[in-house]
Amino acid sequence: MEPILILKKYYPEGSQAYDRMLTHCLSVAYKALAIVEAHPELVVDKIFVYEAALLHDIGAFLTNAPSIGCHGEHPYIEHGRLGAELMRREGFEKHARVCERHTGTGISLPEGDFFPETVEEKLICYADTFFSKTRLDEEKTVEQVKTQLAKYGEDSVARFEEMHKLFKCHCGLDPQSHEDEN
Repeated sequence: MEPILILKKYYPEGSQAYDRMLTHCLSVAYKALAIVEAHPELVVDKIFVYEAALLHDIGAFLTNAPSIGCHGEHPYIEHGRLGAELMRREGFEKHARVCERHTGTGISLPEGDFFPETVEEKLICYADTFFSKTRLDEEKTVEQVKTQLAKYGEDSVARFEEMHKLFKCHCGLDPQSHEDEN
């Protein structure tokens, strides 16, 4: 699998959407891989983690999110489900599961509950919470992530805290991003 080629298939190279998506997804991939390096006890497929992190937001171009260069018809909240459909058509079921389970700390939609289950799904979901597609040069702090997730309910924050216990490390871009690791 060539994740960059798949990304280019759906995002015109050099477009605002492509540049934002690639930058964001690389940040998520690097954080996820840094966590894997910091936690040798985690048994994960590093190549899969890299590929899936690069493609976790692939469905965003189908959504109406002009601030990131996406001018589709669907609400942004559906980008994970839409990306999963794309990945399944491409023949990548495991990657599809990451797409549909990474939003926030998992999400309930009319189609069902999509919460991360495998270590890789949780890892990419966790790493993704630290980065936005609008502030590409910033990594959120743990407190900022919790504040943002609180808008979606206590369960979302509790799932993040559970992932944080599993994945916390001093491997962020911003040393202060791990100030609340207790």
